Amino acid sequence: MALQRRVSLLLPQKPVYLVGALCARRMLATSAPERLAQYKDEDLTMVDHLVIGAGVVGLAVGRQLAQRSGSTLVVDKNRQFGMETSSRNSEVIHAGIYYPKDSLRTKVCIEGKHRLYAYCQQQSILHRRVGKWVVAQGAEQLEYLHALRRHCAELSVPAELISGAVAQEEEPLVRADAALVSPTTGIVDSHEFMSAMLRDLADNGGTFAPNTSVVAMQRDQGSYRVLVTTGDPETPFMAIRAPVVVNAAGLWADRIANMLVPDSHPWREQYRLHFAKGRYYVLDAGASARLRVRRLVYPVPDRNIVSLGTHLTLDLAGTIRFGPDVEWTTSNTNYAPGGGAPIDEVVRAINAYLPAVRSEDLSLGYTGIRPKLQRPGGAFCDFVIREESGAGMPGFVNLIGLESPGLTSSLAIAAMVDEILH
Repeated sequence: MALQRRVSLLLPQKPVYLVGALCARRMLATSAPERLAQYKDEDLTMVDHLVIGAGVVGLAVGRQLAQRSGSTLVVDKNRQFGMETSSRNSEVIHAGIYYPKDSLRTKVCIEGKHRLYAYCQQQSILHRRVGKWVVAQGAEQLEYLHALRRHCAELSVPAELISGAVAQEEEPLVRADAALVSPTTGIVDSHEFMSAMLRDLADNGGTFAPNTSVVAMQRDQGSYRVLVTTGDPETPFMAIRAPVVVNAAGLWADRIANMLVPDSHPWREQYRLHFAKGRYYVLDAGASARLRVRRLVYPVPDRNIVSLGTHLTLDLAGTIRFGPDVEWTTSNTNYAPGGGAPIDEVVRAINAYLPAVRSEDLSLGYTGIRPKLQRPGGAFCDFVIREESGAGMPGFVNLIGLESPGLTSSLAIAAMVDEILH
């Protein structure tokens, strides 16, 4: 069914103006902005809230806005929701312990953690509060753990420092001079979580349109005109008018934002994304039976928190995974496993805290790409969660650089977007 017909069926409470095949054929311009400019007002599909991107954050925002009066449309260029960063991560519910106290990352992670646990309980979504250790080897890393414990106390996030002897009793295979215990860390079935939010979106009258790519956008008469491709050969384009647009495009968020501004605009540099590719490795069944670990185990992160290190995570079936490593790349689409750290280097990183793992115990699992505002070698960068009235674009919300802990933070980010819009 064409996107236009899906919108008209699922959003009956608002007038919807459809672009017919004849009108689409009249669009003779070759560039997307020129094509968009040719649409007349009566040819525009009207929605109250347009969310670009159906990853975990976009679905959370769409679900939240659909509870307001009016119509909500969530679009994604992929064939289904959550096909990029949201489905290629560790599926960890983070406690919110690493980032600066006054940062948005800390605020939305801690609030999002509580919202996510409550939502999983309410919706019977598979999850488990397994806890996590951050382990230290040597005096310098031990000093970091003491500082991290003080940071947790300032944030009122539960954490406890245990000695190497206590750690040895609880996890005999884990090597640690000391460990910071994070009891509120957990794991979740991210697909179930996203599926539940999609049901909420639909139950509140919202619409999800897959295979729908945003190709042009213009500020016009107090709202936004947005051109999308529909995947329908009869009417390949549709033009939308929305007073509220939320850019939750993940790996593509900077490109979406740049559609609204000239080449000289500060957004071009301010919102430029850098891509960190990371591979996950799976411990085979035989090694998993031999190496029983009951909780998540993380090394001390690097100084600028580019990565939390090659850590040990569990999925809900008990499978042990390690990762991700970090490879900076210019591509936000290349998930091929080639490149990255040699397997021997990966094993050395794991052996720092789990000495019994051998290279033959590991197989390559999957690869993810993180959208980072932090450039290679750069300092910590916070999330961008910003309604852009200050840039002359009221009603347009940029969500940029939402890497880890984006999944944990998603429900809190959605509540924040709702608050700043209303």
